[in-house]
Amino acid sequence: MDKFVLSGGFPLRGSVPIGGSKNAALPIMAACLLGEGRSVLHGVPALRDVNTLLKILEHLGVRSERDGTTLTLEVTDESEITAPWEFVKEMRASVCVLGPLLARRRRARVSYPGGCVFGARPIDIHLKGLSALGARVGVEHGYVVAEAPRLTGAEIFLGGAFGPTVLGTANVAMAAVLAEGTTVIEQAACEPEVTDLLQFLVKMGARIKGIGTHHLEIKGVDRLHGAEHTVIPDRIEAGTFLAAGLITSGEVTVTGVRPDHLAAVLDKFRDAGASFSKTSSSVTLHPPRRIHACQATTLAYPGFPTDLQAQLMAVLCLADGISVITEKIYPDRFMHVAELTRLGARIHKEGPHAIVEGIDHLSGAPVMASDLRASAALVLAGLVAHGQTEVHRVYHIDRGYERIEERLARLGARIRRVDEKTEKAEAEKA
Repeated sequence: MDKFVLSGGFPLRGSVPIGGSKNAALPIMAACLLGEGRSVLHGVPALRDVNTLLKILEHLGVRSERDGTTLTLEVTDESEITAPWEFVKEMRASVCVLGPLLARRRRARVSYPGGCVFGARPIDIHLKGLSALGARVGVEHGYVVAEAPRLTGAEIFLGGAFGPTVLGTANVAMAAVLAEGTTVIEQAACEPEVTDLLQFLVKMGARIKGIGTHHLEIKGVDRLHGAEHTVIPDRIEAGTFLAAGLITSGEVTVTGVRPDHLAAVLDKFRDAGASFSKTSSSVTLHPPRRIHACQATTLAYPGFPTDLQAQLMAVLCLADGISVITEKIYPDRFMHVAELTRLGARIHKEGPHAIVEGIDHLSGAPVMASDLRASAALVLAGLVAHGQTEVHRVYHIDRGYERIEERLARLGARIRRVDEKTEKAEAEKA
């Protein structure tokens, strides 16, 4: 198992290219189950989550070829309908194969995804939407089993207690494109990753109106074909690198991005004292002399993303004054609080709120990553903590950031990846 070892106190400077969005690539890859012929996807990042979904697709009869960031997918065998537990357990987003399997093969058996470390994330809205299209849906022996000799268009409301469901919108939309008649989805998620999926489906021959809004109208078609598509840039990765510049008082440029997808992020970083220079495909962060305390609330797009909440919290640990972060998407998403506290942060959790009292400096210590975005927050904190910080279980961060330690090092960070088994063996020999 690997860990990161960081020595803090070095401002980051320079530019870093941003890869394709993991959260857009995964459902788009799953959508290839719907089409006849080859699909060519550009900008697919080399991440653990992508590799996990490739294993599932291979099990489901999909042949894949990778050339750099270009992935070619083609269905060669449609006999398999099961996405087994040994794959799905590694990544909750694997459930996005449910809608395509049901629509194309009329039956699907997908292992029920477990809860995340930051709380349960039920898929009841997914199942409600598929049932509305005419599927018989149940849970048997830990698997979601869905059958539908035919799917029929329906009016479906996808709003939940914490806003529209992103994966639920993807699953229901992918099923609806091959249903008979017209499906109307109200309170559809309108995150850029959902929009990217819907635009790919249109390239495959789907008929969809209202893309980018909460109201979708999908007129079913008889068949879809393969298509070529470039995945949008990863706005969460971009926000993480900008946060790295902000917390280290460095000037960092992210390139190959969509600035319009970062509007809420840049607005909140401005509240924290940063200023920005932008082009059509890049953003440069200019840091303040001191980070300002501020208030932030995570919301569905176009609000501030929950996937950047932990990173913002790390930044605000060093702000002047008291900040308040409210988590309205996943109220239990505060596993990083205890580990930041080990570094000296002063954070008090009160229900869905975290009250952060800014301090002068953090102190390096061993910390344990609990999930993907918490890992990123701990790395950010390690970039500025006095002394040495060790971030353990970095396999979490490999799920969503490609070679993050190499890219941070090119910006001036003192960070290295260490194989803990090798380190232990060498220590025993000495």
